[in-house]
Amino acid sequence: MAAMYQVVHCRGRASRLPKALSRIDILTLVASQQRDAERTRAELLAVATEVFAEDGYSGARVDIIAERTRTTKRMIYYYFGSKEGLYLAVLENAYRGIREAERAIDVAHTDPRAAIRELAELTFDHHVTHDDFIRLVSIENIHRGEFIRRIDSLRTLGQPAMTILEGILDRGRSAGVFRTDVDALDVHLVISAYCVFQVANRHTFGYLFDVDFDARRAHLRALIGDVVVSWLSAL
Repeated sequence: MAAMYQVVHCRGRASRLPKALSRIDILTLVASQQRDAERTRAELLAVATEVFAEDGYSGARVDIIAERTRTTKRMIYYYFGSKEGLYLAVLENAYRGIREAERAIDVAHTDPRAAIRELAELTFDHHVTHDDFIRLVSIENIHRGEFIRRIDSLRTLGQPAMTILEGILDRGRSAGVFRTDVDALDVHLVISAYCVFQVANRHTFGYLFDVDFDARRAHLRALIGDVVVSWLSAL
């Protein structure tokens, strides 16, 4: 006897399921399909990040990304629409990583000097362990920010970082331990410039001055904290 079927739609695709399945069974199956879709998207983003960071937007090939993820170009376009859509998603995801790391620390009730040191060292740790992020930023600057200007969400995404900094600086000023002529943007610029340099220039600077950045990592990490705290404390 032929089985009776019903159609369940998930992310635009229809699945034929036996009508004997309960509502709970169907919801469980749909949730499983959604988790699979999320895992697939995350894997595509991870591999695409490596490829775009290595070869840039122009040099990156979608078929290479498909090959490394054992999927198809058609599936990639299903999730991201186009090569440009994939690159924009990679950029947004890369910036989201540092912003989420910043939000994860609790500095609201910490001594302002300890808090600003922790934030500086966290930025250092993130940058030196996410060199793909620095390459993507460098590539995007070569293109004069052509693609990042199309991601409106990044402006909102970056605001919490400034809010955290402003909160630390306000508490430091109120306690009389921080100078008053420096704002959050100044501090963010100094920390970012130092931390980006560790990755973006490590090969050229390392060769010219015979520097092993890995061997000096703990020293360089402490240095950015010392620099920022000393600068802000110079009343």
